[in-house]
Amino acid sequence: MATTRSFVGPTPFLLSSPYKSALIKSLHLPSSPTSFSPLHVSTSSTISADHHQQPHPSFEILGGARDRFLPSLSHVTRPYHPFPLIAWNRHIETIFASFFRSLPDVRLRRECIRTKDGGAVALDWVSGDDRLLPPDAPLLILLPGLTGGSGDSYVRHMLVRARSKGWRVVVFNSRGCGDSPITTPQFYSASFLGDMREVVSHVSARYPNANLYGVGWSLGANILVRYLGQESQNCPLSGAVSLCNPFNLVVADEDFRKGFNKIYDKALSNALCKIFNKHALLFEDIGGEYNIPQAANAKSVREFDDGLTRVSFGFKSVDDYYFNSSSSDSIKHVQTPLLCIQAANDPIAPSRGIPREDIKENPNCLLVVTSKGGHLGWVAGDEAPLGAPWTDPLVIDFLQFLETEEAAKSTQTCSNPGDNKETLYHLQV
Repeated sequence: MATTRSFVGPTPFLLSSPYKSALIKSLHLPSSPTSFSPLHVSTSSTISADHHQQPHPSFEILGGARDRFLPSLSHVTRPYHPFPLIAWNRHIETIFASFFRSLPDVRLRRECIRTKDGGAVALDWVSGDDRLLPPDAPLLILLPGLTGGSGDSYVRHMLVRARSKGWRVVVFNSRGCGDSPITTPQFYSASFLGDMREVVSHVSARYPNANLYGVGWSLGANILVRYLGQESQNCPLSGAVSLCNPFNLVVADEDFRKGFNKIYDKALSNALCKIFNKHALLFEDIGGEYNIPQAANAKSVREFDDGLTRVSFGFKSVDDYYFNSSSSDSIKHVQTPLLCIQAANDPIAPSRGIPREDIKENPNCLLVVTSKGGHLGWVAGDEAPLGAPWTDPLVIDFLQFLETEEAAKSTQTCSNPGDNKETLYHLQV
């Protein structure tokens, strides 16, 4: 069933309103600027002599696809200039972006789809696009972070930018997120790819002539990269972008329970508990290893995952869940063009968790690391401080480049009808 609704109010992706005053007050405590060692461009490969553009040394750039993708990313030839005052501290930048970044007003049409296990996810499409866009317009699937949805500012800015380029965009709201309904005693998780597969299959069937792409943030990025790795050479996506991916959830969990990060931990666990308590009756007589009181009153994401998530998805312990749900081990299997963008000072997705060696060795992957940015912040660029994140033009340039490649392939295929006949023959056999 589809409904049309307009979002007009800001919805912070990370921190719920009860914590806002405490966080702002905390930011006035004496604190030294986040230390940062200058990053240097990887010398593992060089740009083709045909291209004069060189990346600026304020970025760390590496990957097996460096020669192929880097020339299309003109934004990395200029220095990364974080917005003064806001970006001197990674926590200030993270919180500022969450609370104060503008929220584009977009009318969305909601479609709820029933999954094979009886669950439900909500897809938010831009209202009116069926009339305005051709059926073969490139289609972009957006995967928000933990507890996030189509009401978050970073999601909405990407949606607006892609839409301005003629792309069809849909936001994938996971179970319970973005007011998506929960109809069975199961949430979503970093390990579960069933809903992702069904969403891709659904939108692909609806627009069979469109090339599909994906962009994920934070936990959504972790899910997206794991999906790319598991689907490998059979992946139906033509390209993907991962932003602020925690990659190694064991490392991320270690850092999440230290220092100021405890504030984020408490805020996110509160958001999870809020979603859970709205649907607590579904879990009333569930039994087994579930610790429902712990999940309902969790003071940390780890407590919530231990009481509910890891049991739902069959893990022996919460550490087992984190270890086996990390996307760092998926990179080596990715055969889809993939751009990973990280911030070196990200408090939630630690730089030390990035699988650099696997990205270097994979001919389909490129990594760009900025010196500053916080978590989902990137308050820099022409639209800073209240506009779109610095990453958005970079993401669109990459996706547009891939779409141009796909169009060239299609043209080449059409110019060789004999090959088409042979392919059809083999399919029929």
